[in-house]
Amino acid sequence: MDVEAIRGRTLVEESREAVVVLDDDDRVLMASRRARQSVDGIRDGEPLPSDLLTGGLGVIPLVFPYEVDGRRERLVYLSREGDLAAYEELRSGFTAAVSHELRTPLARLLTLLETATLPGEDVNELVEQATNEVEQITELIDEVLFLSELESGARVVALGAEPVRPVLEQALAELEERADRAGVELRLVCDPAIELTIRPRMLRVVARNLAENAIRYAGPGTAFTLSARRGPDGSVVVAGSDDGKGVEQSALPRLFERFYRADRARSSRGTGLGLAIVKHIVTQAGGTVEASGGRGSGLEIRCLFPAPS
Repeated sequence: MDVEAIRGRTLVEESREAVVVLDDDDRVLMASRRARQSVDGIRDGEPLPSDLLTGGLGVIPLVFPYEVDGRRERLVYLSREGDLAAYEELRSGFTAAVSHELRTPLARLLTLLETATLPGEDVNELVEQATNEVEQITELIDEVLFLSELESGARVVALGAEPVRPVLEQALAELEERADRAGVELRLVCDPAIELTIRPRMLRVVARNLAENAIRYAGPGTAFTLSARRGPDGSVVVAGSDDGKGVEQSALPRLFERFYRADRARSSRGTGLGLAIVKHIVTQAGGTVEASGGRGSGLEIRCLFPAPS
């Protein structure tokens, strides 16, 4: 199989869409993982169920015919009724949420600038506060763009297993000064032999976001521990735990929602996207995330990754 054939097969296999390639007799030549998982009756080398090509079974086909080496083939995208409407609803809701989140720091920034024009005000202090608001806006925009990059199909999984500890060490080192200012002690517990099949950049984002969540919300005099350990089945658990304020147990399942903040104290800091990004990365790497803790008993976020292949 030549390079172009390998590339084409990989593009179809890893597509985020339900897509199949058919020969002139409607036999499946290849199919994306999404198609095999979400649509019944798709098997390599066997005919595609005729209902899938006629709009039956609640599936809408979008067909692109082409020729290759004199053979006629078809590329078929399969979507379920309501998928587009659901996507548009999600996109509209996300856009509205981003607009709302930007409006608050922009309003504070405008107030600070207007106050700075009044006589007798401490201009230097107001400029410093305004700078902080600009930094928060910049952080929000950066995280929205990064989340968009992930959702557009940015590859998370690495080509081979990568050592975990150096990445975790780098992430904590970058946040050491911020942690000192917040009164949060950073700790690392990780066997140097642990490896993961995930790109170092993505693992670093996960580690930073777990640590930043504690720096922002755990409270002064607390400790945050970033750890990685192997499970009995060869899986790897990367966890961030603190002994700080914690959140209500009823809020734990919602911590990974975009822009969700567990209480008013959290509403004034952060973008509300950090843990959503963590979940997105871990899920794309084939893993799962979970949170535990309670009010006054700290918070632990666990990222469970499959065993390196």
